Amino acid sequence: MMSRVLLLSLLFAISAAASAAERSPSPDGATVGFANIADGDVVPLVFTVRFSISGMGIAPAGTAIDNTGHHHLLIDVEELPDMSQPLPATDQILHFGGGQSETELTLEEGTHTLQLLLADYRHVPHEPPVLSERITVTASPDAPPLETGPED
Repeated sequence: MMSRVLLLSLLFAISAAASAAERSPSPDGATVGFANIADGDVVPLVFTVRFSISGMGIAPAGTAIDNTGHHHLLIDVEELPDMSQPLPATDQILHFGGGQSETELTLEEGTHTLQLLLADYRHVPHEPPVLSERITVTASPDAPPLETGPED
């Protein structure tokens, strides 16, 4: 009986390790970024940030379609999360599993870093990762409202 439990435990560990290593492929040249803000911008404390994507499509979490994913916004993240695991939902890693391409963001006054990371239907980043450049913005109560335009 003990050997059966040990064998099952070993098989489970191997299966978990194999599934952790399976990442959805991303096509060459796929990119994500910010459509209405740039590195060095001064932004209001509350503003709408729009996400851009090229070379892939957007699909909600749980929907397994090749060459698609959904956005995750990394706020003031110093070290990237483990790319072989589902991204955790935290105050610094915001999930847009509904397929959203914009959000109203509230930042405390001061300097912040923002970065986008696309992940597959399981919230696991693609291979290679589809990751924007990390930008720095300054949130200020004196910043004018951001101009908003029509959706792309």
